[in-house]
Parts: sequence; C-alpha cells; structure tokens
Amino acid sequence: MKTILAYGDSLTYGADPGGGPRHEYEDRWPTTLEQGLGGKARVIAEGLGGRATAYDDWTAAADRNGARILPTLLASHAPLDLVIIFLGTNDLKPFVAGTAAYAARGARRLIEMTRGHFASVGEPVPQIILVSPPHVVETTNENMLSNFGGLGHLLRESQDFARHYRRHAEETGVHFFDAASVAKADPRDGVHLDQANTRAIGEGLVPLVKQVLGL
Repeated sequence: MKTILAYGDSLTYGADPGGGPRHEYEDRWPTTLEQGLGGKARVIAEGLGGRATAYDDWTAAADRNGARILPTLLASHAPLDLVIIFLGTNDLKPFVAGTAAYAARGARRLIEMTRGHFASVGEPVPQIILVSPPHVVETTNENMLSNFGGLGHLLRESQDFARHYRRHAEETGVHFFDAASVAKADPRDGVHLDQANTRAIGEGLVPLVKQVLGL
C-alpha cells in the first residue's frame, strides 16, 4: 500500500466557512482522495489552520511556519510515496508574506526540503504534487478581511496563485494541480470551503495521484 502525506492548512483541516465545527471526517479532501484510490493508498492528513508555506506568523499560538514543521512530519511518517503540498492562502496576509509570488517561492522551498530530507537519510525521495489554492471570493466578513489586508488585495493576489505555482512546479520537475479548477470558496468568509467543495479537491486529485503512483 502506498503512503501519501497531505500537507496543508485549514482547507486540509476542514475548517467551516461559517465558523462552525470542523467538517466531518468523510467531508475532508484527504479522506475523499483515499476513498477514490480504492484501498491502494493511505492518506495522512496534516492540516493546520493558519499555516503558511515558509513564513512566520507571530500572532499565532501554534507554529504556523510550514518549513519549520515539515522535516519533523517527513521523519515521523516515513517512508512516503507522495507528498501533496497545498499551502499558500495564509501567505497572502500582509504581516506574513503578502503576495502569491512569495507564497509560490515558499512552496518551492518545501519541495526542496522534501527532496533534501530523504536524500540525506538515503531513503527513496517521494513524488510531489504542488497544489495552488482556490481563488478567494467576495465577502463582507470583517474578521477575514482585516486579516488579509482588504478585499481588493486578497482577490487580486489569489487569482495569481496558479500562474506562479505552475511555473515553480515546472522548474522543479514536480506535478501540479490547480484547486481553483474544481473548488470555489464560500462567500460567508471568502476563503474557506463548504463540504462539497472540500470533497471536490480530493475527487479532482484522484486521477492525477493514480497516474503519479501508477495505481
């Protein structure tokens, strides 16, 4: 059986855009992906709300710098056949990184770290899929808007995710998936996904993961 690490933020965690409880286990995209692979792989979900690619957020109680935590997770879940990197929305916060270009560069650092980690311990390097986040949509949620520096900035930068992520995926030779091609954020907060759109990411990834892992 293959082993997949799904490394992400609140979209992987299954945060509810209405501020309610976390989505049920069966409604989270890593679960949907695992089910779609028909028992040929297990998907380890590592999602943390607020996690950025490779930048600090000093307002948070938990460590949200994805680059600092990743090596520990790679070691604890090894061996791995595939790592899915799905981060970047939180990077758009002005006090974190601020732009889609910086988010993509942070994601590239995670690719480098994943390869370097396994090469350094003499273990097979897993395949990598880089996922660009869904677009943000218009919202009147003041808490979300204040975190992200206003609606205009948020909408503009999120539209640029796929362009930057695809380029870095091509340059580093990893696989790419645009989550905006299958999922749309909920206007209740403009960023998070309802259950159907969360599941859609897992469903959308199934054909690519099967191809990458030869399932």
